Amino acid sequence: MDKMNWLEQMTQKQPEDAQTWFWLGKEYEAAERWLDAIQAFSKGLTQARDDALRSEIVAALSQVTARLQQQGAAASAPSPSMAGDGESRSEDRPDTSGGTPTQLFPDRGPEAESSAPEREDRSEKRAEWHDELFGEPKPEEDGPDEDEADFRGVPGRQTTAFRPKVHPGLQVVAGGKEPAPERRSNVPVITFEHVAGLKDLKKTIQMKIISPFFNQGLFAKFRKKTGGGVLLYGPPGCGKTYMARATAGECRAKFITVHITDILDPYIGISERNLKEMFDKARAQRPSVMFFDEIDAIGFNRSKSSSLTRGLVDTFLHEMDGIDSDTDHLLIIGATNMPWDVDNALKRPGRFDRLVFVEPPDVEARQHIFALQMQDRYAEKLDTAKLAKATEFFSGADIANVCERAVERVLVEILETGVERPVRMRDMEEALVEVQPSTLDWLRTAKNYVKYANQGGMYNDIERYLRKHGKHI
Repeated sequence: MDKMNWLEQMTQKQPEDAQTWFWLGKEYEAAERWLDAIQAFSKGLTQARDDALRSEIVAALSQVTARLQQQGAAASAPSPSMAGDGESRSEDRPDTSGGTPTQLFPDRGPEAESSAPEREDRSEKRAEWHDELFGEPKPEEDGPDEDEADFRGVPGRQTTAFRPKVHPGLQVVAGGKEPAPERRSNVPVITFEHVAGLKDLKKTIQMKIISPFFNQGLFAKFRKKTGGGVLLYGPPGCGKTYMARATAGECRAKFITVHITDILDPYIGISERNLKEMFDKARAQRPSVMFFDEIDAIGFNRSKSSSLTRGLVDTFLHEMDGIDSDTDHLLIIGATNMPWDVDNALKRPGRFDRLVFVEPPDVEARQHIFALQMQDRYAEKLDTAKLAKATEFFSGADIANVCERAVERVLVEILETGVERPVRMRDMEEALVEVQPSTLDWLRTAKNYVKYANQGGMYNDIERYLRKHGKHI
């Protein structure tokens, strides 16, 4: 089996592999099968996702198209024997009257005549691809053009001229960096009903973006500013990101999640430009919500950072509250586990107006989380109140981990014994022994900041929480 046949079989098995289509097109090009090469390159271009591969395919497609056009131009040009006057043409041209195909073309013998149907099938197939890529035949009532008159009566010469299509089959690829495709997710819609606790945070978001959206006349009457910034901080796993997802499901505003990979770039100035473009996109779709997870990576304290990242922080400050920028009808939600690493200028009023401490869930919230985690699972009725009392300082992620471990224990037992049974309270208690609260380390670190770096009262929420629960930390 030669390489071309092997590549053809591979494209049939894996039609979404752009690399295979590219190499098949190169083989067609080497064999001077131009239309087949264009077909292969076009299919590879539609499947390609890598920018480098797309560039190679576009270059190869342009080269093959140019070769095909050159071949067509050479075929349509008059031959030297037809370039002279009428007398010389009549003398030099062989007499074709009454001649058979074999007499006119000595190299075509009986075998060539027997394979004529196969050649006709191939020519018809290639003609169809030619029509699809470059144009469509002119209608017969238009009459023959000059090219048709030149080749009329010449055997083996196609006499149909082509008129260019308005929408050709080839795709024009814009240069430069292509926009990233929109992220699609099958994650179900989350609202405030799915979030346990965090009542103060829900009220803040309700006042800043949801209520102004549904009561625009009332807020305009009092000239109440809508939008602004809310900075969520607290131990990891306590629902900061989950709350942002619930905000997206609760309000009808456009929700834009900003990932650090959308911003940071190794080249100087590109990160700042990317950040500005994200803000411009959000302002063009107001009312909208922007969510920055781990915002300390973008707004890191300038006194602790290098000179290379200062420009990014300065751009962030300007977009939040600058001379020619505003956050009206634009809510920016930031989440961080280390608020002390965020630049102080970002935490002032006018930028992040509200700093909300997302504390570990209380007893009522923990009971709600246990009920939500075990909902729709094959389990007996569990004493969620008892479980909530035994999980002080547990975050929402810790509680989810307890439920997953209990389910795993039951599944292991079922696989070993072959007897199905539901999750029982005993399984939950045994899983609870294996999990320790992950918030204690963060709370001990925050305790030092409250003691030595709370002159401005920024961490008063943490101080109140520690005053209430400090003896257990």
